[in-house]
Amino acid sequence: MTTKEALHRLIDDLPDEQLPAAEQFLVDLRDRTHHPLRHALRDAPVDDEAESDDERTAVQVARAELARGEVITDEELWRRLRHAPAR
Repeated sequence: MTTKEALHRLIDDLPDEQLPAAEQFLVDLRDRTHHPLRHALRDAPVDDEAESDDERTAVQVARAELARGEVITDEELWRRLRHAPAR
């Protein structure tokens, strides 16, 4: 029996309520190869330090800019960076 066949058999033997957890595990395992940055960010330790006054102010400024529509999407940022003149 191949490894893939053994995995299929294991999945078939799982109770239905365990299938979402198995699916998420396999997706995470696959994405470690395809999206290493996403994986690293997901597994990064939680920042448990107290928020500084400067950080609190920066968040307020960012939220106000967002409320006014003064933000761009990631896609727009990458588009602009790709078309920016070389320095």
